[in-house]
Amino acid sequence: MSKKVILDLDTGIDDSLALAYAVGSPEVELIGVTGTYGNVLLSTGVINNLALLDLFGRTDVPVFPGIPHSSTTDSFEVLEISSFIHGENGLGEVELPAPTRRPEPTMAVDFLIESVRTYGDDLVIVPTGALTNIAAAVAKDPYFAENAHLVMMGGALTVPGNVNQWTEANINQDPEAADVVLRNCADVTMVGLDVSLQTLLTYKETAQWRHAGSTAGTALADIADYYIRAYETTAPHLGGCGLHDPLAVAVAVDPTLIDVLPHNIKVDLAGPTRGRTIGNEERLNDPIKNVKVAVRVDAHRFLIEFMNRIGKVVK
Repeated sequence: MSKKVILDLDTGIDDSLALAYAVGSPEVELIGVTGTYGNVLLSTGVINNLALLDLFGRTDVPVFPGIPHSSTTDSFEVLEISSFIHGENGLGEVELPAPTRRPEPTMAVDFLIESVRTYGDDLVIVPTGALTNIAAAVAKDPYFAENAHLVMMGGALTVPGNVNQWTEANINQDPEAADVVLRNCADVTMVGLDVSLQTLLTYKETAQWRHAGSTAGTALADIADYYIRAYETTAPHLGGCGLHDPLAVAVAVDPTLIDVLPHNIKVDLAGPTRGRTIGNEERLNDPIKNVKVAVRVDAHRFLIEFMNRIGKVVK
């Protein structure tokens, strides 16, 4: 059975692989891509989305620009560590041909709201960057919070963060927005560092894409190899790069890849733990749990599914 999916991307390298995963999944009807910021500026991410969809032969998928900065600031600058991991252009300095089309005139928040009202339970939204667009949709239309099905990449409950000991990068971009989403949305699956750091890509896999001999295969191999090299500096103990964003898409397609802990989650907004995703002490006894926190992943099966789907894109 196909699932209608919207990806909300800050398109750096793992977002690119998440987009490829969605395109290569026969179960996914990708109805749109919305842009956010984080790994790159919003404008760069939108261009990357359009260029990648051209590369994958999916110019039918519309791209919608989102909000360019957090809910508490007037501008956004890419962190130095983000540029190191993803490259200045977000694609590991791989230069793709300029997009053949422009983004849609409709703003991402309006597209998200309209899509939830139109498709309801048939739609899954997968945010893999700052949750600013999602929180804005919650604020603009209460129906969205009650009816949207979200599988988000972000947070860390049982492991340290990757910005500091408490905070994961996507949550760090807009903790206030993440808090709104995690407190108010009725159905959230949180795919965080707890599981995504157990899913690793190595040069062995990217060599298979390069061996395909296609333009898409070579480009994805070059993009991913840059990411792996960055991880050799930032996290050499892992032995590969984390497939953070592709895992969120995979869970949207196949929820049995993970085991979850039903919980009510909040985000710390002040003090040294700002950006921490943690249990909401005010709702510990609430029988209704709105967040499913991924705490275990079948990493072996995920990698098989990942390579199978990317294989369809690079053939």
